[in-house]
Formats: sequence, structure tokens, C-alpha cells
Amino acid sequence: MPARRPAVPSSVPPSSPGLVARLRAAGCVFAEDEAELLLATARTPAELAAMARRRMDGLPLEHVLGWAEFCGHRICVGPGVFVPRRRSEFLVRRAARRTRPGAVVVDLCCGSGALGAALAAAAGPVELHAADIDPAAVRCARANVATAGGRVHEGDLFAALPQELRGRIDVLLANVPYVPTQEVGLLPPEARDHEPRVALDGGADGLDVLRRVAEAAPQWLAPGGSVLSETSERQAPAALRALSGSGLHARTERCEERAATVVTGTRPASGT
Repeated sequence: MPARRPAVPSSVPPSSPGLVARLRAAGCVFAEDEAELLLATARTPAELAAMARRRMDGLPLEHVLGWAEFCGHRICVGPGVFVPRRRSEFLVRRAARRTRPGAVVVDLCCGSGALGAALAAAAGPVELHAADIDPAAVRCARANVATAGGRVHEGDLFAALPQELRGRIDVLLANVPYVPTQEVGLLPPEARDHEPRVALDGGADGLDVLRRVAEAAPQWLAPGGSVLSETSERQAPAALRALSGSGLHARTERCEERAATVVTGTRPASGT
């Protein structure tokens, strides 16, 4: 997983050469961009020094800032919460094409709630639910989906959801962990040391959680509803088999620019 290049708004002040040099010496690949963001966020010199020190100690930039940019929005993120990846914007764009105003949308394994919040902003008013097994993620997601009137539930996959959603979900975002267990140790320290393992580790081949989602999804999707999940390009064939094996119409889409792969499973509409 390459280093994440931060997006820098045009209104931020120019970076300090001294701060850039310290960040670069600490191993920050995009030191100048990061310095500009720290300068724009810190309210006092003392706060800037503390933030820079935390970043140089290896804390993810987004955890230092308290936010991450995603789909043009600032998403609150806190310590120990999975940072939304820019490649996942492709998943949101694919989902937005399937989301009509008033749709029932669920962001499963929601982390910060970034995907659900971004989809609600893009698609118009929706009935938004999000769920995660991690209490820290649930707290963070509540702040991010509040604008859309979303509700956040704590628990393991579908067990967290209200039973009245069964058979009613139009769009199910399932950005499940998909890193194979043996590859978690190869992730950059920012992810490996500061993000919850439950948000990264997808089991032996990385698809354990996706298979659980695929198995239960037909019971929760509305007729014609779809589940969308991000995976790696090499995992896509096995992911498609998991979705089609549950009776869903499965397809894959790829964005080379974002190096993103999305698999989609659609429940057949009634009478088809």
C-alpha cells in the first residue's frame, strides 16, 4: 500500500522550510503537503509543534489533523479509527449511480462512516444506516453521518442492523477488510500500527468477511438492491464467485487511475 498523498486546499498558507525538513527527515514522503496542512490546522505555535511531533512519531496525518478529505468532504477521524482511502471514492461513485432519492442505504463495516456520508451527499436524501463492530469507529461515524440524518449501529455485520431493514436495503456499501492475514505485517506502519486490525485483516485469502456478507446479503437486500464491495484486482474472481454463489447477479468494475476494484452483487428483481 503506497503512502497516501494528502489533498491540500488552495487556501492554506505556504509551508515552513524548517517544518518540511523535519517531516522529511522523519520519513514523510509528502512532507511539503503535510506541512501546509499542519500549518492550516494548528491554531497556535504550541499546537503546531505538538501536531508536528505526533506526526514525526508516526501517527497517521489524518489522526493528527482530526480529519481526512474524502469525496470533497472533511471526514472526522480519531485515533484508532480506519482512515478512508481515496481509492474508495470509486466505490462511492459506483454506488451513487444506483442510488435514488429516498433509497435505504447501509454502510456496513463503516469505520468513520465516510462512504455512507459521501453517498448521501451525492445522491440526495436517503435513509442512511451505518454499522461497525468497533466502538471507536461507531462514535466517529455518528459525527460524520449526522448531517444526513443517519443512524449508526454497533455490532458484527448484519447482527448490528434493525430487523426492519431486512429485505429493504437498496444499496449496501460493504467496504470490508480484505488484506490477507499474512500480508497485514507488510502494510505501512501508519496502517499496521495505528488502525484497528479488525478493519484490515480479511482472513487467509482476504475474503472471509466478504463471504459472510455475500451469504447474508440476499436476505437483507430489497428486490433489485445491490451490495458493493472493494477488493483487490487479484481477489475479484473469487469475490464474484462468492456473490454469484448466493444467487446475486455479480459484476466487477475497475478504475486504473485509483487502482480500485469494486465487485457488485444485485438481488434479482421480483419476477425475474
